[in-house]
Amino acid sequence: MANLDQAVQTAINAIPECLAAGYVDVSSGMLLSVKTIDSHPREVLDLVAAATADIFQGPNVAMIEQCFRKARGLPVDADYHYFQEIIVNSENLLHIFMRGKRYPDYIVCFVCRKSANLGMALTKARMQLPMLEENV
Repeated sequence: MANLDQAVQTAINAIPECLAAGYVDVSSGMLLSVKTIDSHPREVLDLVAAATADIFQGPNVAMIEQCFRKARGLPVDADYHYFQEIIVNSENLLHIFMRGKRYPDYIVCFVCRKSANLGMALTKARMQLPMLEENV
């Protein structure tokens, strides 16, 4: 995981006003790598991983995706996900969640200051995804 840890740090450095990033395996709910400028208790980081899994694969999301597949004539049990990126604005932070292209069960989350330009942060985050996936 040393390469993944280095890749996460490289991604943080490339994204404007990025404070933290985590790489989550949503199939297991495990946080595979995390880098942050602050220290956080392990139980908080584990909750972030579990929440990320809920956001992308919770029961309601799974039902929505199943409805979309059915409406579009795809097999209901197809391994295809409609939600690829989710942006969350909290009081002071911008959270960018992105599903992997090569590994759709992996989600990367970048946390930036709210003052970051959303378009620039999203563009830079997208540019980092292939490099992160190469280091899983």
